[in-house]
Amino acid sequence: MFSYYPPVGFSFKVEFETIPTSQGDNSFQSVSGLSVDLETEEIAEGGENRFKHKIPVRSKYPNLVLKRGVLVNSEVIKWCKKALENFEIQPVNINVMLLGEDQQAIQTWNIVHAYPVKWNVGDFNAEESKLVIETLELTYNYFKVT
Repeated sequence: MFSYYPPVGFSFKVEFETIPTSQGDNSFQSVSGLSVDLETEEIAEGGENRFKHKIPVRSKYPNLVLKRGVLVNSEVIKWCKKALENFEIQPVNINVMLLGEDQQAIQTWNIVHAYPVKWNVGDFNAEESKLVIETLELTYNYFKVT
């Protein structure tokens, strides 16, 4: 049995459930936006001036941000372009898997009903020798951790 504590953040995989991906299409440089906040509403009680009651309202999830080097003929980017250019929104579920030493998932974030809201390609600069990075920003309903 391998010891996965503490897990390292550089070994992960992203899978789009209904998008057929080609070589490298599910490899990303970074993933961010896996957080949840509980929104609250403040209620003032008559006669009580020392504080306001905070009542939980709903969970709030930020956008999921995926970054990687530009990939030519990417099925994921074709899906993004359909949504952003043609308004053909086709939500998908996404699995972000943190991998252990044996490349098996030790924890998975199941992102539900995701679709693209932004696609950005990094700057081109003839004075620098660096990769061109594309950034995908996806909105989603919620995630479950398994």
